[in-house]
Amino acid sequence: MAYSKTLLASAAIALSLAAPVVAQDAETPAEVTADTVVATVGGTDITIGHMIIMREALSDQNKSLPDDVIFEGLLERLIQQRAVGGSVTEPNRAAELAIENEESAILASTKVTEIAEAIEISDEDLEAAYASKYADFEPVKEFNASHILVATEEEAAALVEELNGGADFAELAKENSTGPTGPNGGNLGWFGAGMMVPEFEEAVMALEVGDVSEPVQTQFGWHVITLNETRLPEAPALDEVRDTIQAELWETRLREEIEELVEAAEIERPDLSGIDPAVLKDTTLVTE
Repeated sequence: MAYSKTLLASAAIALSLAAPVVAQDAETPAEVTADTVVATVGGTDITIGHMIIMREALSDQNKSLPDDVIFEGLLERLIQQRAVGGSVTEPNRAAELAIENEESAILASTKVTEIAEAIEISDEDLEAAYASKYADFEPVKEFNASHILVATEEEAAALVEELNGGADFAELAKENSTGPTGPNGGNLGWFGAGMMVPEFEEAVMALEVGDVSEPVQTQFGWHVITLNETRLPEAPALDEVRDTIQAELWETRLREEIEELVEAAEIERPDLSGIDPAVLKDTTLVTE
């Protein structure tokens, strides 16, 4: 019977979180370090450090299990891995390539973490970035409008007539609007150009504050709109965008340092024009 490689691998090194650990004869060491040996399989030590690294890769759900259950399960898994992996004297080509990829990924991740933790953003950096970002700030007009959404043009026209006769817009919205803003009087809050469907936006921009539109049809139905306010927002204060700017600076510096490492590396790129990208689907190349 054929089984998938993934299924076989999972079965071989399954995380047996409920598996008991065989009691050790040696006494518990007084001081536990990353090099403290918890088991030896075929002459190769398994240490507390190995277990810590494996625990970090667990899902949040598994990490929430009791410490003793996690400890026992991880130790059993590592023992299984070493026992089964140790029986392989000559890894096949696929395994060798996977090991090379994994080693490279781990080392790269370690270096990126090191770079990231060393990045410092000063107040002067933040102030300079803020000044640069908002030096040419041009406010874009924003609108605050309310609407009543109904199914037909006739219903919308009747509402316009009531409003022109002095009816309260918010009350009519609460009583008649089928849209989600109906319960709060139809208020849509603040929005700018491009945030509403074109027909709605065009109608809003044609209004003066306090005006009520004629019925406006969109894909959602028929709207009656009133313009409550307009504004030209000022550039945000530094404290309002401090976290955003700090994150942008941090990401830029991290990217620059990574790019420097790539540029400093000796990279040779042969002509790949004769290689069909679909070759990556041919797993037989690494299993022959």
